[in-house]
Formats: sequence, structure tokens, C-alpha cells
Amino acid sequence: MPADTSPVPSPAKPAGRIRQKNEKAIIAAAEEQFARHGYKGTSMNTIALAVGLPKANLHYYFNNKLGLYVAVLNNILDLWDATFSNLSVDDDPAQALSRYIRAKIEFSRTQPLASRIFAMEVISGGECLSGHFTQDYRDWFRGRAAVFQAWIDAGKMDPIDPVHLIFLLWGSTQHYADFASQICRLTGKNSLKKADFDEAADNLERIILKGCGLTLKAG
Repeated sequence: MPADTSPVPSPAKPAGRIRQKNEKAIIAAAEEQFARHGYKGTSMNTIALAVGLPKANLHYYFNNKLGLYVAVLNNILDLWDATFSNLSVDDDPAQALSRYIRAKIEFSRTQPLASRIFAMEVISGGECLSGHFTQDYRDWFRGRAAVFQAWIDAGKMDPIDPVHLIFLLWGSTQHYADFASQICRLTGKNSLKKADFDEAADNLERIILKGCGLTLKAG
């Protein structure tokens, strides 16, 4: 992988329905190729063939493979983070945690390939995430932890380390995407269905809320 992991920016082009549709299709095809072959084993040509566009058209949307790879990573991170960004000290902790757990489990069901690519990138050192995990992102992370700490200080939940709670939330929900093959082999399933993800969400909600001293109110 190149030492300079900053993607080459594409020239500004008018946004539109067709452009958005093509970008979505390209990212979906890229997810499948990167998940199957890794960064080094994937080429812009194979992605173009998978999405059904000429390679020249692919470069219209993404200048190079690195830019497309980073776009795939940023896409899943933006989806994950959006579910956490509106967390507020005024929220009910049990309801907020329940919503987050269920949203992340749903992402594991609907975006499993992107989650696996992210996991592989982090395991390999996370070079291509350096542009995402900036000081601004660290400040955002500390802000999420501060909300949990405010709930603890107000006596709304048990005193636990907010940082480790966030790591637990991330790891436990993403497990159902990143290690789906392991889960299937151990449970004798051919694949995980929506009911399996719903069951996982129910159990994670019960375990994590109880560990935080929280109870979800009925209704």
C-alpha cells in the first residue's frame, strides 16, 4: 500500500441523481472486491467490470484506487458515527443505548462487507484511516464518552469507564458482520437471517444495559 494514503481529490462536478446512483453502485461493487481480494488484490479494472462501467467512467467518480478505498471506509464510518453523534446528556441512557445497539446491529446485517474491510484495515495498522482519525475525531470520541460520564455523575447509570463501554458497543455489534462465518459454523447455520440479528440485538441490549445498571422501560 502506498506510503502517502491521502486520496487524490476529484475535480468538482455537479451532483445529481445519476451521479449519486453511480457512486452508490461503485462503492457497493468496490466493497465486494476489497472484501474478497483485499486492497492489493483489487484493481480499478475489476471494480469497473463488477459495476458494469467502463474503467474511464470509474475514474470520473474516483481518481484512483486509493481514493475509492478510502471512500468505502469513510462511508461505513459515517454511517456508524451518525447513530452516535446526536447522543445527549438529556437522553434517557437505557433508550439511547438500546437505539444505538439496534442501529449498529442493523448495519452489521445490511453493510457486512464494509464492516469487514474496516476490520481488516484496522488489523493491518489503519494507514488509510489516518485522514479520518484526526484530532477532530478524537474530540468527537471524547464528547461521546463525556455524555456517558455525565449520566454516571447524575446517578443515571452505574460508574463504569465510558471509553471501554464504547469499545464494547463497537466490538460486540460489529462482531456479527466481521465474524459471521464463525457464528454460522458454530451454530450450524448456512447464513445469518434478520431474525438472527434481531435475537443478537435483544441479547446485547439485555446484557449491556444490565451491566450499566439500566432497565429499559416497557413501551
